[in-house]
Amino acid sequence: MGVVVRELSGSESGSVVAAGLSRGEGPGPVVVRDLRGRAGQTPRTPRSLRFQEGDLVVVSGLPGSGKSTLIARAVAGPRIDSQDSRDRWALRMPRFLPYAVYRPLVRIAHYAGLWRELRSGASVVVHDCGTRAWVRHWLAREAARRGRDLHLLLLDVRPEVARAGQRERGRGVSRYAFAHHCRAVGRLIRDAERGRVPAGCASLVLLDRDAASRLRGVGFGPS
Repeated sequence: MGVVVRELSGSESGSVVAAGLSRGEGPGPVVVRDLRGRAGQTPRTPRSLRFQEGDLVVVSGLPGSGKSTLIARAVAGPRIDSQDSRDRWALRMPRFLPYAVYRPLVRIAHYAGLWRELRSGASVVVHDCGTRAWVRHWLAREAARRGRDLHLLLLDVRPEVARAGQRERGRGVSRYAFAHHCRAVGRLIRDAERGRVPAGCASLVLLDRDAASRLRGVGFGPS
């Protein structure tokens, strides 16, 4: 089942505008929801996205697109963000030590934390760069084991804007790595625009920077 999004009209002032469908209603189609703004149209972006309890959500996009910012602002419940692991390790390491030296430790800590969260059976929002399909496959298998669904929130941000976001936080990726990210995320966006989602995902919500900035809640359970 996908996520059901009810858009705000100009006369509405509420903030919670989305709720998941119950599996008891039977299997439904894969859902692709495009919340990106369009020229000449007034944005009607929901302020909150809610999914069924037990579901899993992945937030993907280019480095610097605002994934960690969105997760920190909108997710009150369990979340696994590789940036959190990186920040914790950075506090332990000498300032002169390049991140590349201890990157393997950050990744081990990140995936170990994800494994523990999945073992708990709780719903969780996961930061994923979009280049590692095996992470989505892992999460899709876990969702299927629970009898629940995996959903993808995909940020569509221009490469130059993402690069500026990297500079703002003082952390960037190499030109080669960024090109790899652009290809992988670009494929996901093009597929979404054709109504296709990655294998194992029940729904995909496509966001631009403005739509992401208006989101104030991403959670699970009744709205």
